[in-house]
Amino acid sequence: MNAATTNLVVSLVAMQVARKIPFEDPQVLTIVRISYVVVQAIVLGTYYFVSSKIKQKNDQTVLKYAFAHFLPQREQSGEQGNLVTTTVRDYDLGETSKLVRGAYIGILMMVFLHGYLKYTQPLFIQALMGLKNLYEAKPVAIHVLGKPAEGDLKRPFKTGGMFGGASDPQTDKAAIDEAEKRKGSKKDE
Repeated sequence: MNAATTNLVVSLVAMQVARKIPFEDPQVLTIVRISYVVVQAIVLGTYYFVSSKIKQKNDQTVLKYAFAHFLPQREQSGEQGNLVTTTVRDYDLGETSKLVRGAYIGILMMVFLHGYLKYTQPLFIQALMGLKNLYEAKPVAIHVLGKPAEGDLKRPFKTGGMFGGASDPQTDKAAIDEAEKRKGSKKDE
C-alpha cells in the first residue's frame, strides 16, 4: 500500500477514534495539546538529526536521473531539459528539507485550525499522522533506522501518487543519454 492510501486509511480511523474522545474536558484537551507539541518536536528533531547525519557522511557519489515528463518547475529554475545531476548528499538534504517544510506547513495549518477556528479533533489526528509520516520518511529509514538504500529506498526515490499517475525519475542509461542529448541541443540554440 502506498503512502497516500495509508494516509487516507489512518486519517479515517483516527477521525473515528477522535469522535470518542471527550475534548470538552479541559484535562483531556491539555493532554492532547501536549501530545501534539511533543510529537511535532520529535518529528522536527528527527529531521534535523537526519540532516546532520547526512552532512556528517558527506556522500559525494554522483547521482544522475531524468524525469519521464516535462516538469514546469525545472524550466522556472533555469535548469534545461529534464536531466538532474546531483550528489547523494545534496539529494538527501533536499528530500529532508521537503520533509521539514511539510512539517512546518502542517504546524501552521494546525495553528489556524485549532488556534483560530477552535477545532480540536485535528490535533489528535495530526499527532498520529506526524508519527506515521516520520516512520515512512525515506531519509529517516536510511540514516536513522540503518536500512540499505535499495528497493523502495533506492535514490532517486519514487514519488508514486495515489493512483500511480506521478512521473517517477528514470535512472536507466537510455533515459539519461536522451536527457543529456536534449540538454545539449537546447544549449546550442
